[in-house]
Amino acid sequence: MIQRQLWLIGGLSALVLGTVGIALPLLPTVPFMILAAFCFARSSPALEARLMNHPAFGHHIVAWREKGVVSRRGKWSATVAFGISIAIGMITLALPWSLIPLGVAILCLGWIWRKPDA
Repeated sequence: MIQRQLWLIGGLSALVLGTVGIALPLLPTVPFMILAAFCFARSSPALEARLMNHPAFGHHIVAWREKGVVSRRGKWSATVAFGISIAIGMITLALPWSLIPLGVAILCLGWIWRKPDA
């Protein structure tokens, strides 16, 4: 019972972060929605179904689950978002902290671009 509640909290947290990510370039929306669906599959089938049927995110979640693919548009969106985050970090943070967004972008974009296209 407690494990199910922890999965639900994790899913709701990922959903909130994904929602915030719509407005903030540093937080990627779709990966958090995929994580939320993963957590909801273990805690709330109704919430999982809502995410799987969502008009904006559902097809990304299904494509990831079935084939492990990321759309070309999603890859470019992530690249642009990371570029904005790097620029903001370089402008607002002092060294060495300003290098953190760059490092995160290199790691994440390397992984994203290695995934097959949808």
